[in-house]
Amino acid sequence: MHKNIAFSFILSLALFCLLILPSTAKDGVVTTELWCVAKNNAEDAPLLTALNWACGPGGADCSPIQQGGPCYDPTDIQNTASYAFNDYFLKHGMTDDSCNFDNTAALTSLNPSHDKCKLPSSLSASNASISSPSTAYENGMGPSENLNGSNKISEQWIWPLVTSFLIIAYNTWAMG
Repeated sequence: MHKNIAFSFILSLALFCLLILPSTAKDGVVTTELWCVAKNNAEDAPLLTALNWACGPGGADCSPIQQGGPCYDPTDIQNTASYAFNDYFLKHGMTDDSCNFDNTAALTSLNPSHDKCKLPSSLSASNASISSPSTAYENGMGPSENLNGSNKISEQWIWPLVTSFLIIAYNTWAMG
């Protein structure tokens, strides 16, 4: 009896991870909303360097953070850089590498939009056409490798987790 309860629990947990978790990948596309934002502990000088790269050679659309744009705020480099970093992230594969910017950026599931400044998420971009990553980067601010064929963020953890649960479930059942 005890063996059957343990087996049922572990099998149910494995199925939950496989079928119900909201951040699973379908056809290699992340289905959880993610944004690439400036780290709150990043210093201003490296942020400014990364921001300049993203808006220049990186090809991010920085018009909303220019004067008169809905995200223009010359007093808040965190929000300004976050807009540029997020735009770059969405256009260049939505991978961990496309949200690094010399370690001044990180992924978050908390929506960084504020006031009239709305940042699109990875979920809204996953239904759009995303440009392929470029391999020409200057100043080392872009991804560290070619992103073609790289894993999407959510694919990196779900299958090892499900496999581990299934192995535990089988061993629990077999030892009974």
